[in-house]
Amino acid sequence: MNVYLTSLGCDKNLVDGEVMLDILAGAGHEIVGDGAEADVVIVNTCSFIKSATEESIETVLELSGSKKKNRHARLIVTGCMAERYGAEIFNELPEVDAVAGTRDYESIADIVDRLAGGETNISELSGKNTGLRRGRLLCVPNHSASLKIAEGCDNRCTYCVIPRLRGGYVSRDMEGLIREARSLAETGTTEIALVAQDTTMYGTDLYGERRLPELINKLSEIDGVGWIRVLYAYPERVTPALIDTIANNPKVCDYIDMPVQHADDGILKHMNRRTTRASLEETIDQLREKIPDICIRSTVMTGFPGESEEAFENLLSFIKKIKFDRLGAFAYSREEGTPAYKLPGQLSAKIKNRRKDECLKIQREISRVKMKDAVGKELRVIVDGRLADENIYCGRSYMDSPGVDGTVFFPSGPELISGSFVNLKITGSSDYDLYGELIGCRRPSDPAPCAQAL
Repeated sequence: MNVYLTSLGCDKNLVDGEVMLDILAGAGHEIVGDGAEADVVIVNTCSFIKSATEESIETVLELSGSKKKNRHARLIVTGCMAERYGAEIFNELPEVDAVAGTRDYESIADIVDRLAGGETNISELSGKNTGLRRGRLLCVPNHSASLKIAEGCDNRCTYCVIPRLRGGYVSRDMEGLIREARSLAETGTTEIALVAQDTTMYGTDLYGERRLPELINKLSEIDGVGWIRVLYAYPERVTPALIDTIANNPKVCDYIDMPVQHADDGILKHMNRRTTRASLEETIDQLREKIPDICIRSTVMTGFPGESEEAFENLLSFIKKIKFDRLGAFAYSREEGTPAYKLPGQLSAKIKNRRKDECLKIQREISRVKMKDAVGKELRVIVDGRLADENIYCGRSYMDSPGVDGTVFFPSGPELISGSFVNLKITGSSDYDLYGELIGCRRPSDPAPCAQAL
C-alpha cells in the first residue's frame, strides 16, 4: 500500500516517524510524498501543550481530505495526542481509522495490514514497545540528523505531560546508538544532534551512572561525522566531565542547548526544577570559562502559576545579565493531568503573552549585538542548500542548531554539496542571521575545530 506520514512537534517525534517509515518500507509498503496519492495517511502528532494539540487536530482534518479523493484511504493518528486521548479520538474525529500510542509504533505495519483487511477503529495503546528499536528512513535532508539516545523522562517538572505520554526514562544501549550513527554517516550524515527529553541523564538506568561524555567520544570516532551537537541538557546535570568533553573533542560543537525555564527561586521550586538562580549562573560561568566561545541556547517560560511581577523581574534581570546566545520564550500552557494545573495563581493569557513578548524583545537586542560581533570573523559552516534560482547558499555555523537557530547566507561560484563544510569570512549580520564570503572548503571528516577561529 502507498503510505504517507507527517510528523509534528519536536525532533524526537520526527525520529519516531522515521522509525515507523522504516518499519513500513521493510514490510513492503510504498512510501509516498503526497497524502493525495496515499492509501494510508499517518499523522504522528504532538500534544505537549494546547497549541500543539490544536495543530495536530488541524493537520488530521486537513489530511482527512485524502479520504475524500480516495474513498479507500485510511487515516492513522500516532504519537503524543494518540497516547493522551486514546480511543476518545474516534468520537471527536470520526475521520480517524486507527490510533497508536508513543510506545506502540512497532505495531504500525500490522495496523496498516488490518486496515487493508477492512478493520476500522483500531486502537493500539498497550505501551508494550520499549522505544529502543531503531532503523530509520530519513524524511529530511540526510546530512543533518537527530540521534535519539533515550525515551521518556523522570524529571517530573510540574508543568509537563511528557512522563505521562512517554513513560519513564529509558536509555538506549551504547552499541546500538553507535551502529545507528555509523549507518547515518554511511548514507551521508555529517552532523548528528543528540536528543532526548534529558540527554544528561543518559546511562543512569542502564549502566548505573551518567555516560553522555563517553557516548559522545565514541560517536566522534565514526568516519564521516563532522559535527556532534548536544541538545536538551538539563543545567542541574551539566557536569565538569561533560564540559571538558565539549571543550576538548574537536568534533563536538562549542554549543549546548540547556533549558532553564526560569530564574526566580520560588518559581523554580514550584516547577520542581531542582535548581536555583545561583546554581544556574555558576554552571553558565563554568561553561564560558572553560569554553570561551561556547554558544548557549536556552528557553524560558512566562506566566507560570504564581509568577508575581517581582518573580518576572527576576527572570528579566537574569536574561539581561546572562545574555544567552540563543533564547526561546513561551507562555505557560495549563495542561490537565499535570500538578501545575491545580496550582493557585493562574494568570491570564494576556499577562503570560505580554511577559513572553518582553523576554523576546530583550533577547532580540542581545542577539543583534552578538551577530554584529561576529562580523569580520572566520566561521566554519555546514552547507544546508541553495536558494531557488539564486547563487546564494544557506548554511549554519557551530552556533546554529537546525530548525531553531539562525542561518548563514553566502554566494558561491562552485556548486556545493549539502552536508559539506566551508570556511567563510562574515561580512554582515541581521538580528538572527549572518552573511559571509567563501574562503575555502573542508572535507566532512576533517577534524578542524567547530569553534569560531579556524
